[in-house]
Amino acid sequence: MSQKTQLYNKHCEAGAKWVDFGGWQMPIHYGSLMEEHHAVRTVAGMFDVSHMTVIDFNGAEAESFLRFLLANDVVKLKNIGDALYSAMLNEAGGVIDDLIVYRVANGFRMVVNAGTRAKVLAWLTQQTQGKNLQWRHRDDLAILAVQGPEAIARLPDSIKAVAQGLKYFSAAWVDHWFVARTGYTGEQGVEIILPHTDIEVLWQDLLVAGVKPCGLGARDTLRLEAGMNLYGHEMDDTLSPLKANMGWTIAWQPEDRLFIGRSAIAERAQPTHQLVGLILQGRGVLRAEQVVKSATGQGVITSGTFSPTLEQSIALARLPLPLTHEVEVDIRGRWQSAQVVTPCFVRDGKQVHQPL
Repeated sequence: MSQKTQLYNKHCEAGAKWVDFGGWQMPIHYGSLMEEHHAVRTVAGMFDVSHMTVIDFNGAEAESFLRFLLANDVVKLKNIGDALYSAMLNEAGGVIDDLIVYRVANGFRMVVNAGTRAKVLAWLTQQTQGKNLQWRHRDDLAILAVQGPEAIARLPDSIKAVAQGLKYFSAAWVDHWFVARTGYTGEQGVEIILPHTDIEVLWQDLLVAGVKPCGLGARDTLRLEAGMNLYGHEMDDTLSPLKANMGWTIAWQPEDRLFIGRSAIAERAQPTHQLVGLILQGRGVLRAEQVVKSATGQGVITSGTFSPTLEQSIALARLPLPLTHEVEVDIRGRWQSAQVVTPCFVRDGKQVHQPL
C-alpha cells in the first residue's frame, strides 16, 4: 500500500488527482497541470515533497566519511547553511542517487530522492560499518517547496526576512524550520524542511497568501524546462555521471581524496555520448525512450514533454559524439526533425537555450 504524507487531507480538500510515486500516494495535479505550471513561472506554487528522504550525520568522522561517500567534496561547505549538489556513486561509477548536502551546526544534512530511499539507506548501513559517526533517517520531518517569482514575497513573515537574505544554495534555521534557497523548477524560491506536525499550518498560510498547490506533473514539466535531471531517466546506477552532464559535480582535486567510484569514472573520462536538449521542429510530443538518429550514430531521449512555457515539444537526449545540429526522432514510426540545443530551456521564466 502506498504511503501518505502529512498533507494527504489537505491535498484531498484541494481536489488532488493521485498517482503512486516511489511507493507514495502523491498528487499528480489538482485539475490542471498547465495552470499549475504557469502559476510557478508567473507567481508562486507549492509542492509537497515530503516523500523525499532527509538524513542527518554527526560525529567525529562525519566529514571524512562524506568526503569518501560523495563524488563532490563537502570541504567546499565552509559555512553553516552552505549547500552542495553531488552524486553518490557505486564502486562501478554508476549513480546511486543525486542529492543535496548541507553543512549544519552539528554535522551535515542530506536530502535524497524518494524512489532511491531503500537503496540509499542500505548503502549507508553498509558503508558506515565501523565508522565513528551517527546518522539518522529523519522520518519525523516534512518538506514543502515554494517556487516562483513571488514565492519569497508570499512566505509567512516569520521566515520571509530570512529567506530574502539567503544566497542561492544556502540555508538557515528559523526556530525548528530549515529554510533552504534551493528548488527543482528553475525559478526563485525555497524548500522548507520542518516537523511534519507543522506543515499543515504552513500549507494553509500559503493558500491564504495566494500560493497555488502544484502536483508532480507540473514539477516534471518545470524541471525539464530547467534542464534538471530526473533519477531513473538522465541517470541511474548503471550510468557514469559523465554521461548525465554531472561532470561539474565531481571534485577531482585534491588528487589524494579517494571517493567511491573515482577510479571507475576516471577510466571513462572521455565519454562517447553527451546529454543535450532537443526541440521538435514539427508537430508531436517528444517522449522518453524514443530513438534519435544523427549523422554520427543513434541516441535516445531520456525525458520529453510539451513545454507549456515555450509551447513546443522539448526533450533531454543522450547523443553520440561528435554532435550534429539537427537530428531525427522516431515518433510512432515517423522520423521527425529536431534541433539540438543546450540542455536548459527556461530559467526565471525566460528562454535560455542556444543551438549547439
